[in-house]
Amino acid sequence: MATESSSKSRPDISTFKGQDRALRAGRLGTGGLLLSVLAATAPLMVVAGVMPTTFAVMGIVGQPLLYVVLGLVLVLFSVGYAEMSRHVHNAGAFYAYISRGLGGTAGASAALVALVAYNALQVGIYGIFGFEVSGLFATYADLSVAWWIPALVAALVVGALGWLKIDVNARVLGVLLIVEVALVVIFDIAAVADPAAQGLSLHAFNPDTLNGAGVGTALCFCIAAFLGFEQAPVYAEETSRPHILVPRVMFLAVGGVAVFFALSSWALTVATGPSAVVAESQKQSAGLLFGLTESRLGGTFTDVLHVLFVTGMFAAMLSFHNVVARYAFAMGREGLLPAAFGRTNSASGAPGTGSLLQTAVSVVVVVVFAIADDKPTGDPTVPVLHLFTWFGNIGSLGVILLMAAASASVIAFFVRRGAVGAQAWRLVTSALAGIALLVIAVYTVKDFDVLVGAGPGSSLSWVLPGIIGLAVVVGLAQGLLLRARRPEAHARIGLGNEAFQLEKAAEEAS
Repeated sequence: MATESSSKSRPDISTFKGQDRALRAGRLGTGGLLLSVLAATAPLMVVAGVMPTTFAVMGIVGQPLLYVVLGLVLVLFSVGYAEMSRHVHNAGAFYAYISRGLGGTAGASAALVALVAYNALQVGIYGIFGFEVSGLFATYADLSVAWWIPALVAALVVGALGWLKIDVNARVLGVLLIVEVALVVIFDIAAVADPAAQGLSLHAFNPDTLNGAGVGTALCFCIAAFLGFEQAPVYAEETSRPHILVPRVMFLAVGGVAVFFALSSWALTVATGPSAVVAESQKQSAGLLFGLTESRLGGTFTDVLHVLFVTGMFAAMLSFHNVVARYAFAMGREGLLPAAFGRTNSASGAPGTGSLLQTAVSVVVVVVFAIADDKPTGDPTVPVLHLFTWFGNIGSLGVILLMAAASASVIAFFVRRGAVGAQAWRLVTSALAGIALLVIAVYTVKDFDVLVGAGPGSSLSWVLPGIIGLAVVVGLAQGLLLRARRPEAHARIGLGNEAFQLEKAAEEAS
């Protein structure tokens, strides 16, 4: 009786249709939320992998300036996105926002794109993770281990942690992230203290360094480094004050990532010399950072850096895994996936079925690529250049399109609410961000062959981005079908807990 009385006096979705229909609130504060979303950026993976690749492939010295430019674009995006987070609290953040602004059918399409994109980002990391761990075994234990063995082990461990409650995961992510960032900062200081022959040159921040046709494609490389900040609203249901914490975390994440990566990429140009950074990156590839730390900070530091390179990737995999599980939960709760996905683990409150789905997808993809790899212990082509590069760029394209659509939905949402005057400056920033993101998306599709290292005539240049295109079309078809056959379910898309609270109120009123 006491429980019944309590539920009537305090409407709460956790008491309606069972607690398994809602994620537990109040489990994340500013620190835990910030660490969870920043872990997805994998700072060491970006500094050691993405930055040398961008220097080498695009031949653009001004990469530090690109991070500043992208930081400004994403701050503009975050202004409207953060305001939406004050009005919409849903574990399916992107598609919830898009459905509120552009309608349920667009929301259904965005949901499938998000599920595919974040799955691709998560799964792709297993390739470079497995290859790096295999290399560590060969170097330090004189053992020959196929790359797919540590990749599969990591998939199972990540799945187990995903089954546990989010605050445990936040602590794991936080420790790994803090140590990782500290080591990169130590390198940055060492590079500044011991520059190459050109000294502490600021040439990399000169706009003249961005001349050339490769700038648009370089932006595609660099924007992947920021992915993670947009995940903050996914955890909104699990915070006590989402209207305050989510916007705060997003701005801290975007600002922190922009400054950190701009300074770290500048440190690489200082350590090699701006005139030599492109040639050195082409020569050493992902080994550039480790070679520079070896000469300045010694072998022990470099060995630790290799280990943290692995743990940083693990943290990113875990972070993306959590996001995929929550998108699956939100979609299951609203009829876009089977209802089993819309229930949480009764013991931990985590979206268990979504976690199992993501783990299964990871295992299947790794196994397929392992079978396709005829040189599993010596040739990095399959795990790194294929699994990591293909899936990483598929995921990046999907998220770029989602951000562009979310910018449009912000405008539509507040126009429909008659709040144009009150939200005018946010609508302007959303429009500017949406245009910039669409330009980046166009360059991404146009130069996809460059991004994945395929030839100009390769079918990969349209097959891989076509995966995101297919998700858009299938999602739209699902939304239209749902509107025709189950209009009440279509009307609930993007409402999350609110839909069930409305049902509960209707039941009590009757």
